[in-house]
Amino acid sequence: MNIYSSKQRWKWFLFVVVIAIFVVTFIYSNVVVKRIADEERHKITIWADAIQRKAALVNYTEEFFESIRAEERRRANLLAKAYNKLAKAGDHEDIGFYLDIISNNKTIPIILTDENRKINGAINVEFSTDTVKYLEGELLEEFSQYSPIAINYYGNKYSYLYYKESRIYTDLRDVLEDLIESFFNEVADNSASVPVIITDSTKTKIILSGNIKLDDNFSSHQTDSLIFDMSLYNNPIEIYISGVGTSYVFYKESKLLSQLRLFPYIQFAAIAVFLLVSYLLFSIARKSEQDQVWVGMSKETAHQLGTPLSSLLGWIEILKSQNVDQSVIQELKKDVDRLDIITQRFSKIGSDPELKDENLYEVIEGFVDYLRARTSKKVNIFVINLDDKEIIVPINKYLFEWVIENLCKNSIDAMSGEGNITIEMMSEKSKVFIDVSDTGKGITKKEYKTIFKPGYTTKLRGWGLGLTLVYRIVRKYHKGDIFVKTSQIGKGTSIRIILKKPKK
Repeated sequence: MNIYSSKQRWKWFLFVVVIAIFVVTFIYSNVVVKRIADEERHKITIWADAIQRKAALVNYTEEFFESIRAEERRRANLLAKAYNKLAKAGDHEDIGFYLDIISNNKTIPIILTDENRKINGAINVEFSTDTVKYLEGELLEEFSQYSPIAINYYGNKYSYLYYKESRIYTDLRDVLEDLIESFFNEVADNSASVPVIITDSTKTKIILSGNIKLDDNFSSHQTDSLIFDMSLYNNPIEIYISGVGTSYVFYKESKLLSQLRLFPYIQFAAIAVFLLVSYLLFSIARKSEQDQVWVGMSKETAHQLGTPLSSLLGWIEILKSQNVDQSVIQELKKDVDRLDIITQRFSKIGSDPELKDENLYEVIEGFVDYLRARTSKKVNIFVINLDDKEIIVPINKYLFEWVIENLCKNSIDAMSGEGNITIEMMSEKSKVFIDVSDTGKGITKKEYKTIFKPGYTTKLRGWGLGLTLVYRIVRKYHKGDIFVKTSQIGKGTSIRIILKKPKK
């Protein structure tokens, strides 16, 4: 009966099912996230294309305004020539054409002065020439936006024509500035939630940023690092804005897209943690249940043995009075004592046994003497103390004899009732080592740990509890360790027990 093998198969089946669920969930989540990411990336592409188009529109508008500005300059020059012709016109020369040019100027503010900036005339201005006689102060600064046009009206005599932008052009320029400001704000505060920064032509100074947190004390090193980091995502968009110059728009994927990329892995980790916690809780609950079963079974066994054991002691006393062969009574007494020891063993399961300093060699040799008399003559059991001195170790004698008994019986079964069992003991500093070796059929490496699991057995009628009990007694009650030291198929197995020496 191999309960352990059946349980292992179920464990592997459930493990495969869980992995399949993991894989299907992970793949499906990845597909969904990829679709959302593709949509997000498409939005970013549309946004980047829109930035290019808006930048082109702003530049076109600026070029248009520049052409208006050049046109106003040309018209101002034409006015200057008209004034110059009027000043030099003869009595019989037709001046109607020049007068038409001057009178048709309804937009460009013009001031005509002499060499001392005394105002001789003004058109399209907001002041009266009756009150303002000279071009000076703030008025001069206002009309110095463009260089004045000199008009030679006689010999070395000159008049000067001062002009500035027309009201229409000024209004158009304000519209352009608003358009540029609106453009930058739309780039920074974009609806696609794209983290973006706009730098100067050197790519070292951040002019504007959006959807990204920048500290007030952002250092140049941090700026360089941020710009480099964003350049890894996408190539920057180069734009040229009049009055600003060449600028670069750096952008990367939105925070939502970054989170979506991590979602499948976070989900995978969450499920893994959940399953791990569930498995640990299940293992703890199962171990607690096993402990209760062990304790209940042991207490009940000790209780059941108590009654017949008392009767046997009574029958021995009766046999003594009936002149029965004393050697028979002595052997019977040994078996009854053995039953008493077994009863004590079971009664101690479930409670912390009392550990006493014992001579390890005497305890093991004493039990082996009892076992030799009740084992096939074809089985040889050797007890060897490699230290040649007493090895004192804190143990519970009854429980530790049970460990040796189960290991020896397991070895006898592995050898099919014929072979050698060697029990070697030695000590090093704070530890004691006991090696129980046999010449049996051996086990494979994958069975090194499983032989101590409940239900594992290679016998048709075995329950697979002997080595499990050994493991519990050594690990739980003696705070030691037990494991398969070596094993070879067809040559035998060696199991090592490690115990702690008493503290001095």
